[in-house]
Amino acid sequence: MKRFLTLLSLVAICSIAYAQQNIFAGRTQIVSPQINPDNTVTFRYRAPKARTVQVTGDFLPTQKTQTARGVSESAGVANLVQNEDGIWEFTSEPLASELYTYTFIIDGMTGLIDPNNAYVQRDVQNQFPYFIVPGGQGDYYLNQNVPHGTLSKVWYHSNMLNMDKRISVYTPAEYNNPKNKNKRYPVLYLLHGMGGDEESWLSTGRAVQIIDNLVAQGKAEPMIVVIPNGNTMHQSAPGESGEGMYQPYSAHSMDGTYEPTFGEIIKFIDSQYRTIAKKSSRAIAGLSMGGFHSCYISMNYPTSFDYVGLFSSAFTNADQCGADAYNNKIEKLTAQFNAKPKLYFIAIGKTDFLYTANQNYLKQLDENGFAGKYEYFESEGGHIWRNWRLYLTMFAQRLFK
Repeated sequence: MKRFLTLLSLVAICSIAYAQQNIFAGRTQIVSPQINPDNTVTFRYRAPKARTVQVTGDFLPTQKTQTARGVSESAGVANLVQNEDGIWEFTSEPLASELYTYTFIIDGMTGLIDPNNAYVQRDVQNQFPYFIVPGGQGDYYLNQNVPHGTLSKVWYHSNMLNMDKRISVYTPAEYNNPKNKNKRYPVLYLLHGMGGDEESWLSTGRAVQIIDNLVAQGKAEPMIVVIPNGNTMHQSAPGESGEGMYQPYSAHSMDGTYEPTFGEIIKFIDSQYRTIAKKSSRAIAGLSMGGFHSCYISMNYPTSFDYVGLFSSAFTNADQCGADAYNNKIEKLTAQFNAKPKLYFIAIGKTDFLYTANQNYLKQLDENGFAGKYEYFESEGGHIWRNWRLYLTMFAQRLFK
């Protein structure tokens, strides 16, 4: 018996030693990315047998390619050079303050993450290492030393979809303070794009950091932020339900099945949180497909939202699909603008592939008597998170004043 216990002890010690060994297994002293004092960034990769090592990301100038559909933009590529220690290196030009993502290309193999960077975010089904250059816009995306709100992942039941659905809910730092137990808060409903889910605005969009920092600086009102899952076929983000290991994609999201269910989300949030349940204290905004949803949800609920944000919206010929949510568009817009929303904000990048569709929507608004009833903002760049984070930062400062 004693011999058996001794053997068990040795196994346990070996297991612990192995686990501790794995903590450091494969670790090196490589620093990558390294943000330098002049805002240049140095990337490093250990690949002694590689023939070529490259880095690509949104910190590099975009490459433009002529295609049958027009000019296509893609991230630039830079070559790393192997130093005397066998480490491949590249240092960028000075970068503006921002959050940037990147991956490596080794001997033609693309999409490789940086093994020396623990900061990785998911966008749809891709993983991207990221870094933040401070000193400006990027400061909004950092976890600053300020009071932090609470992020919850909660479930509600949709009778219309006959399934449970998961949503992300942010409550401001002061929400759980006993002194504020009777205080109620306005709500921003923030919608993701195609292929996204209820985690997209949290990971890649940095919504929690943006709102925390704006509220702490007194630039935004304390608010509840609700991020639903706009894929009506799926319950939640991948791996967070019993649906199995499906690949992230847009599922029954722009066919008129989502918009009619939004009243269930509003009702649930108003029943579970201390909200100010009226039009002047509700906002809705979204990017790309989420902008499309925000547009049609707000016009189908014309007295529910005083603030509407359409970020790089995926305007389509939705009325041709025959769904009730997309029919009688001008009549619905008329009712919405007759209700006098306080802010109807449209933003798009100059090189966004949806730029023309957005211009057509602006023209439609003007031709139907809505000129002067919306605000339009045009930024540099295309259909990218850098723009959507900026738009949220701008939009949030205008809410509930």
